[in-house]
Amino acid sequence: MTTSTILLIVVIAVAALVLVAAIAVVARNKRIQHRRTEAANIRDKATEESHMVRQREALADEIAARGRVAHAEADAKAAHAAGLEHQAHIRRNDASTARDKVNEEFKRADKIDPDTHARDDTPRDDAESQDSVRDIPASSNAAHR
Repeated sequence: MTTSTILLIVVIAVAALVLVAAIAVVARNKRIQHRRTEAANIRDKATEESHMVRQREALADEIAARGRVAHAEADAKAAHAAGLEHQAHIRRNDASTARDKVNEEFKRADKIDPDTHARDDTPRDDAESQDSVRDIPASSNAAHR
């Protein structure tokens, strides 16, 4: 083998290696560019989804705020109802005390009245009036304050 043949083989081998290296570099650059494009697409989709997620979070916050308002209103109504029940209880006690005093007055009048003893020995009880006081709803008592 002559020197020129060896030199030709070496040049062809080097050229083949350069060609393979160039193909590898081009393929690598294409792969890198493809990955960049794919990453950009993923980021775009993530940005869109992030906007949708922010909307969902805002809706959840709004619903939670409505829930807190409703809960506060319910607490206020419960406190108001408890206050009305307390007032009704006080008014019932006052009415009962007043009814007892009125009944005592009737008994006292019946003891003094000579005609009452002639008709019946038992003192008169104003039961109809007593029942009517108890039948009045608590809301009516609160309205007549």
